[in-house]
Amino acid sequence: MLLRCVDAVEAKKILEKVHEGVCGTHSNGFTMARQIMRFGYYWSTMEGDYVSYVKRCHKCQIYGDKIHVHPSPLHVMTSQWPFSMWGMDVIGPISLKASNRYRFIFVIINYFTKWVEAALYANVTKLAVSKFLKKEIICRYGMPERIISDNALNLKNSTITEVCSQYKTRHHNLSPYRPKMNGAVEAANKNIKKIVGKMTETYKDWHEKLPFTLYAYRTSIRTSTRATPFSLVYGMEIVLPIEVEIPSLRVLSELKLDEAEWFQSQYDLLNLIEEKRLNAICHGQMYQKRMMRAYDKKVHPREIL
Repeated sequence: MLLRCVDAVEAKKILEKVHEGVCGTHSNGFTMARQIMRFGYYWSTMEGDYVSYVKRCHKCQIYGDKIHVHPSPLHVMTSQWPFSMWGMDVIGPISLKASNRYRFIFVIINYFTKWVEAALYANVTKLAVSKFLKKEIICRYGMPERIISDNALNLKNSTITEVCSQYKTRHHNLSPYRPKMNGAVEAANKNIKKIVGKMTETYKDWHEKLPFTLYAYRTSIRTSTRATPFSLVYGMEIVLPIEVEIPSLRVLSELKLDEAEWFQSQYDLLNLIEEKRLNAICHGQMYQKRMMRAYDKKVHPREIL
């Protein structure tokens, strides 16, 4: 892959835009260095520069991960094709009310592509969840084979059961003794909360950052698939604002193509989408095995006497 070499001034600007710009995710150094390379930029000290930048970022220090000891072995769930299995959950209530009284974020993630949809609500009712599933999931991505949620009354009720029955979708509920078993959604929730928190300037406008948060999440490389959700859904990478301001190699290359050549290049990318998805499955399975081994090493089984 050909990359455009940038000077120190451009490198600093790219770091700022990618890390904490309008659609920045405040991700760690190694992940974002790889992402910058995927956008078509390169400089010799990029990974070290990014690690140093993250260490100096105030919001990254505030929202850093905490380490916990896990009491039971890890069990994984996999999806074999896009949009067949979704997990849904609710973030909230958020103590700092938005200016329009939103207090909850309804989140639903596709297990295969890691594509996330979300919506803001003052109260997440069963009718709101039902309408969201029909309008934003079924009408856009087709009928899911399975939906996974916890046992909250707004997610497990006769209305949701009726929707699932109508569209021949299985609704699985997690054990009430271990609601965190829906790991994909829990991870997405954690990332969404972090990104929203890092993007927010004043607490009253946090709800306005959700679209940019979803944009950032969908265009960031997921460790489990080694791909962005956007590329696994659409077959190509999104053009970022920084790529227009400081043209990346692919932007410069596409400017030289005539209309027929451009259409052919996009067609070729779409033909590779199945290969990308197969690679994502392989990476996902290997990642899950590594996670299980690392997780289970820290487990101290508890026996009930």
